[in-house]
Amino acid sequence: MNNQFGSDPNTLYRKQDPNTSEQSAYSVDTTKLEKLVFDAIKSFGSKGCISDEVRAKFPDLSYSSVTARYKALGDKGFIVFDGTKKGNSNRQQRIMKAKSIEDKNDTRSVA
Repeated sequence: MNNQFGSDPNTLYRKQDPNTSEQSAYSVDTTKLEKLVFDAIKSFGSKGCISDEVRAKFPDLSYSSVTARYKALGDKGFIVFDGTKKGNSNRQQRIMKAKSIEDKNDTRSVA
């Protein structure tokens, strides 16, 4: 499962963006970040979690270093989105649940 984490840097920036965006895309260790975020979501078990709860586990990481991983993890079938829950801002946030290795091939979103 570990070797499936990480994103192609070419998908992390737009071709019309300044070259600093490209440089940044190549400097981010998406493999490490996706694994960290996945493990955090997985730690909440079957009840799942919202972004506020995941971000609280990584106070030293920037907002985007954490939240940018949700889409990649969902697209790869590592997590599903299952309903919503009110976050710290009083706005609804999607509940994320880690899928088991056996269920990973089922990429349907629950919500």
